[in-house]
Amino acid sequence: MALLGIIRRWHLRDQIPIREIARRLDISRNTVRRYLRSETTEPSYAERRSVSGLDKYSVQLSGWLKAETTKPRKQRRNLKQIHEDLKELGYAGSYDRVAAFARQWKAGQTEWVNSASKRTH
Repeated sequence: MALLGIIRRWHLRDQIPIREIARRLDISRNTVRRYLRSETTEPSYAERRSVSGLDKYSVQLSGWLKAETTKPRKQRRNLKQIHEDLKELGYAGSYDRVAAFARQWKAGQTEWVNSASKRTH
């Protein structure tokens, strides 16, 4: 469906003729006309959210990550150690999922800190 956006942009904004669009994209002129005449827009799909095995432990993991940020650098546990602790609690997932969760959590924290610092000035 990205093709629809390209065709419309080239024709309406850039004023490229239908014949030239067809040549550039290597499709029929009739196809280009059909896309230009259609009233449909590119569909927007809802982001799929699948259930993760880590969801049960997300509150615990967030708490651990928050606690680790307050400790001095040398006293912090690394993600491998945190993953081992989760496995002791019954988590059967991989280290990669824990690392991905930690990356998202950290990005959310830095975003929150940056937005808070903008509000204080």
